[in-house]
Amino acid sequence: MLSVRWLPARHGKVRVGIVVSKKVGNAVVRNRVRRRLREVLRRMHLPTADLMVIARPEAAGADFHELARDLMRALDKSGLLRHRGAGGARTKS
Repeated sequence: MLSVRWLPARHGKVRVGIVVSKKVGNAVVRNRVRRRLREVLRRMHLPTADLMVIARPEAAGADFHELARDLMRALDKSGLLRHRGAGGARTKS
């Protein structure tokens, strides 16, 4: 329901972009998904990176905990949680 793309940050900050297309639902649904994802990300301690979170249409029916669990799974799969600033290869899931 979520996909993550990231690059190591050059500025020493965590920067996040959240993409929720019209395929997810109307404006009310898209904004609800975006708000929930922002709150999940706010509660996480992410390594310094430029991060893009892409919500798929299945995210429309997900509650906060389902989105949090799926985001953790996507971040783990992408390798961001294991990344500590070395290297520089882009990873996606």
